[in-house]
Amino acid sequence: MNTIVLDGKNLSVEKLLKAARFNAVVTLSEDAQERIKRCRRFFDKQLDSSRPVYGVNTGIGKFSEVHLSQKDLEENQRNLIYSHAAGIGESAPVELVRASMVSRINVHAKGYSAVRLEVVLKLMEMLNKGVTPVVCLKGSVGACGDLAPMAQVALSLFGQGEVFYHLRRLPTKIAFKEAGIDFLELKVRDGLALINGSNVLTAYSALQLYDVDCWLRQCELSCAMGFEALNANVQTLDKRLHGVRGFQGSVRSAEAIENCLKGGALFEREIATRVQDAYSLRSTPQVIGSAHDAVAYAKSQVEIELNGVGDNPVWVVEDEDILTGANFQGIPVSLPMEMVGAAVTSVSVLCERRMNRLLNENLSEGLPAFLSHDPGVYTGMMISQYTADALIVEQRMLSAPACVGSIPASADQEDFVSMGMNTAIKNAQILDNAYGVLGIELMVAAQALDFRDRRFGVIVDQARHVIREQVPHLYKDRPLYKDHGIMKRLVKGGALLKILV
Repeated sequence: MNTIVLDGKNLSVEKLLKAARFNAVVTLSEDAQERIKRCRRFFDKQLDSSRPVYGVNTGIGKFSEVHLSQKDLEENQRNLIYSHAAGIGESAPVELVRASMVSRINVHAKGYSAVRLEVVLKLMEMLNKGVTPVVCLKGSVGACGDLAPMAQVALSLFGQGEVFYHLRRLPTKIAFKEAGIDFLELKVRDGLALINGSNVLTAYSALQLYDVDCWLRQCELSCAMGFEALNANVQTLDKRLHGVRGFQGSVRSAEAIENCLKGGALFEREIATRVQDAYSLRSTPQVIGSAHDAVAYAKSQVEIELNGVGDNPVWVVEDEDILTGANFQGIPVSLPMEMVGAAVTSVSVLCERRMNRLLNENLSEGLPAFLSHDPGVYTGMMISQYTADALIVEQRMLSAPACVGSIPASADQEDFVSMGMNTAIKNAQILDNAYGVLGIELMVAAQALDFRDRRFGVIVDQARHVIREQVPHLYKDRPLYKDHGIMKRLVKGGALLKILV
């Protein structure tokens, strides 16, 4: 099993995915452990000072001007977790909670959080023993950190709340006993150090970026199948054409589509084509390429955040100083992720437009209406397009940016928030719909290819066979909802990625 070493510097989207989705063992580098201990020693020296330090000897939010007595400091940390565990709704996916915990540990590994090493090691022990806190998905506004969901993670450290363990939802106390994990009492600073950062929305975004990239690669394959079925002009994929414009995503996408067509009669220019095709074919590399570029930019921002310090305050040991600010603000992640959500919706629209050309006998280069063997007697795949359209309209509604929807909170002390978790939640639905849209397009494209009797590109033909192993050719009308579900799962599971080079 792979081991992910967290050092506060080198956590990538791919490493986070291995720890969160594939349960790689997580460890903490020796240097990181020493930084955490050094920062805590500096914190302990300041603890008896009369200087007000936010969230340590003061209240939080609007209560930041309320000075706490020495005897109330530890109780305040527990109360902080109780009061902030105030989310609502369905529980977050286990992989998301795990990713959020890994992200938070990596923040602590920087050595600016003043958290005790014991707290960080306890989070790591839970990860490695497969104990995952139950966390409500909704409730964070993406500033001051993802307070509500991370508070539910923190609850588990001292035996409160619920967790998932061995596919069961259990009270934390029972699961900890079964897993051999001891409870941990929170000391001064520990509570706020556990919740004060945009770790959930960042973790969710990281997982989505990986999945969006996989989806886009399959979109290129589906486009190649459409090219074959519609006798499209492959000149539009020429690398010189995309190179002179200069967008890297477009160059990458054109090359990927072209690779799928190699070995076929269309690629070898043996098939008569139009001088210029419709935009849904001709501009596919530019559109998918733009999505690739959006993902690349968002990934760069997410990885900065994964390896950054999202605390408030920040203990700068080397300068023996304490800085208060707003490094928890989620907008640096949520803003680029809004672009990714819009990009997925845009590419989904393109998929549907190509599908329309396959189904419309006036546009399909001789294919039968709705790919039916007896149009009129059989409806063929007419209604599959309706389903894709319904999904796309929902995507369009969800593509409205959440990051412009700030609602002030905490008596206007926190008067601008990122709403970044709303961005992440709606992006998850946009992507889920995108799996359905692409699955339907692939099913329609395979049906169309079955009507063509010629040599296809090697990868295109392999893809057709993979689809046919799951969904049979439509000779007579049958209920298609099962086929739609199978194709959606095929896309989400990434089986077609295995044939791509």
